[in-house]
Amino acid sequence: MLEVRNIFKAYEGKPILKDISFSVEAGETVCLLGASGSGKSTLLRIIAGLESPDSGFILFNDLELSNTAPHLRDFGLVFQDYALFPHLNVHDNVAFGLKMRRVDQKQIFQRVVNALELVNLSGFDTRQVTDLSGGEQQRVALARALATRPRLLMFDEPLGALDRTLREDLLNELRSILHQTNIPAIYVTHGQEEAFTIADRVLILHNAEIVRAGAPVEVWAMPESAFVAQFLGLGNVIEGEVSGWQKDNEWTVQSSVGVFDVSCAHKHQLGDKTHLLARPLTVGSARAVKPSEGEDSRNVLQGVVSDVIFQQERFKVVFENGLYVYLSEAPKVGKKIAVPVKVECLA
Repeated sequence: MLEVRNIFKAYEGKPILKDISFSVEAGETVCLLGASGSGKSTLLRIIAGLESPDSGFILFNDLELSNTAPHLRDFGLVFQDYALFPHLNVHDNVAFGLKMRRVDQKQIFQRVVNALELVNLSGFDTRQVTDLSGGEQQRVALARALATRPRLLMFDEPLGALDRTLREDLLNELRSILHQTNIPAIYVTHGQEEAFTIADRVLILHNAEIVRAGAPVEVWAMPESAFVAQFLGLGNVIEGEVSGWQKDNEWTVQSSVGVFDVSCAHKHQLGDKTHLLARPLTVGSARAVKPSEGEDSRNVLQGVVSDVIFQQERFKVVFENGLYVYLSEAPKVGKKIAVPVKVECLA
């Protein structure tokens, strides 16, 4: 098991990682998700031993690794740019790490064959890597990492250079390979779709800290903060003020875009500032709003339609105030409409 304990790292006096702690269990894939500059790649390099933390510890199976050189940690690394040797063929690229470990030639041959089979590249042994597509080159990079039978696999934006269709296909294959091999893995990405597809557990980094951690379904259902809800694009984040109390855990919140009734376990007081998440539901059609209507309507979003975007089997309808809803029927631009939404309290 990998343990990351209280890692702190600063550049030019500015913290890039603050008291970062988490673990990766056997066979588990943990995804570090965050925007560019959130510190996720730096954290990966610290775990790999390519950088040193200002304070904190990295342990594997209770052994502290600060004095262990990167090549002795027995971790596999896969990067976005593949990092293959262009003058070597596929076999020799995959075999490179094994030769550095002075593995027997017969074992090298068999491990290369097995690794290429695992990534669906059987028969590619003698091909030059420069003749391969981007997806095939990334498979070679993965095979090279797998051939050494690492204790931990680490991926730094591995699919960032691939087109969408290829990325989706390779992501599903990678998920299957990780489950087959049962190797623990850390996967770094800024793409939430990638993270939620491959991860058993997601860690969201922001302002040098982990601001949300949990299984993908938990994080999606309970973002717990306005930042996480906005970062994941879960819906409209609305600022409001607690204006009324109905009964246990039921509150009325007044905002610039309407009045909302919400149920939550937070300990509010009248006048408290809060954030709401209004998740757009897909409804058949919206009702038109007459000029005298809508002032007292609750748990609805209303406004003048400024744009209508077709998204597969539904329409994303954007209001002039920037809020949006989903409809199965497209309204006309310029029309004022009202649409019910699911509202939850973030804090």
